[in-house]
Amino acid sequence: MENKLYGTVLLKAKQILDYIARTKDGVTLNDLSKNLDISKPTIYKILKTLEFCGYVRVVFVGEEKFYHLGTIFLQYAQSVNDSINIVEIANPFLKKLRDETAETVNLGIEEDNSIVLLSKMESTHSIKLVSVVGGKMHMFSSSMGKAILATYSQEQLDEYLATVEFQKMTENTITNKKDLVADLEKTRAQGFSIDNVENQPGVYCLGFTLTANGKVYGAFSISTPEFRMNAEKRDQFIALGKQIQQEIEQHL
Repeated sequence: MENKLYGTVLLKAKQILDYIARTKDGVTLNDLSKNLDISKPTIYKILKTLEFCGYVRVVFVGEEKFYHLGTIFLQYAQSVNDSINIVEIANPFLKKLRDETAETVNLGIEEDNSIVLLSKMESTHSIKLVSVVGGKMHMFSSSMGKAILATYSQEQLDEYLATVEFQKMTENTITNKKDLVADLEKTRAQGFSIDNVENQPGVYCLGFTLTANGKVYGAFSISTPEFRMNAEKRDQFIALGKQIQQEIEQHL
């Protein structure tokens, strides 16, 4: 069952902002009214509120008003950049990890109970794994997700478990709360997480969090086709992953 959304006006405001964002020279009230399924009086009222909040700004061309995104979004963009400078810090180390393992290395952060992929260092082997920067994956099935879940307080974990809707991504996917909690306890004890072909068919991953001063900045993973993984290589990758984890955390 989909989560119920509240705030119809907010959803309409998003439509308006999205439309303005797609234009270079601004839009008029008539432009918005013709292209959005929202009544003209409602658009006008929402625009007045957005203008008051600084989300849109008005530029006059003659006597006609053109609406542009407000400069407040520059502040928001800077805040986002500040929060994900983890990419700039981590990527040199992750590239080294990719070169040492010859496997794909990913970096992600938690957002809205999902993992968002921020960067991806492709394997040097010919086989590439399916994942897209900016794409999302489930926390309960991915190694980065489980690594971050293992850092949650009991209250945070209870909240996640109360809202998560398990989906069977592969034959190995954990699909109940009891098994996930047991897996997270194991993750905490050993200091890394395992996606044992749980998120994508044929793909095995090891996950490691990036934490400094009590803050979880994100996580990274080593991903490999299942057929290339064995016990010796697994132990080697765990050691390399923990080493890179320490090196990145020293720079956070």
